[in-house]
Amino acid sequence: MSQEQDSWITLRSSRLEALISPLGAQLSVLRDLGRDLLWDGDPAWWTGRAPILFPIVGTLAGGRYRLGPKSYPLPRHGFARGREFAVVGSSATGALLRLQADAASLQVYPFQFQLDVSFELSAASLSIVSTIRNNGREEMPASIGYHPGFRWPLPYGQPREGHYIEFAENEPAPIRRLDADGLVAPELHPTPVFDRRLKLDDSLFGPDVVIFEEPRSRFVTYGAATGPRIRVDFPDARYLGVWTRPGAGFICIEPWQGIADYAGQSADFTRKPGMLVIEPGGARTLHMRITLESTG
Repeated sequence: MSQEQDSWITLRSSRLEALISPLGAQLSVLRDLGRDLLWDGDPAWWTGRAPILFPIVGTLAGGRYRLGPKSYPLPRHGFARGREFAVVGSSATGALLRLQADAASLQVYPFQFQLDVSFELSAASLSIVSTIRNNGREEMPASIGYHPGFRWPLPYGQPREGHYIEFAENEPAPIRRLDADGLVAPELHPTPVFDRRLKLDDSLFGPDVVIFEEPRSRFVTYGAATGPRIRVDFPDARYLGVWTRPGAGFICIEPWQGIADYAGQSADFTRKPGMLVIEPGGARTLHMRITLESTG
């Protein structure tokens, strides 16, 4: 184990083991009786595992946003994933991590935020709740998202090509794609979901992420027709992204409250699609639950 991994927080239940890194408050390992369910961050493909996206989701046009007369730079998906969170508390099955505004964050995001990420493991479920608090005196725009990458294939002996994502509801609405600059393209594309199933194939991800705007479903399940499957609940997310790099051994199921800039849109931060606007003293939350479900 590396020196960085020495600081990871271990949670255990009767069914699952989860390891949380204070760097980015990132879920870094999720195991079922020793079998890895989460991507391992292999840098040959993608160094992430399950990053928290804050205070933006996706890419800004020109890498900057405008707030009143000033403009500020922010990298894709914001800065939280590269910051060390304080461990507020932990137990055998839960942990609470916190990131607060400081001199560095105020240079690129001029708001007195507090971001709490809580993890709670119970039997075969891991619940993650992210709470954004506005400790300032003015309205605070913010976006937040989850980006967990699951093994593809899962470690239950089924072939990669036999895996799919099944939605709770039919999803007939068109999807969005990104352009070459990582911005949401204006064109709409036919849904790739048929009879509630999204068949996973590398060719689907040549143009990057598949974006569902305001999906009907509040959960999906991922896996093969036989063997355990992973259910991801996202009760309050406005968007759902599904992404991999073609040929990679992971599939990301990403509930978001926020999205990349649309190509050609205004750089006004308060008008960014999906942006939450949090009043002084207020808070907003985004929930996700990952459950390992047994099937026949």
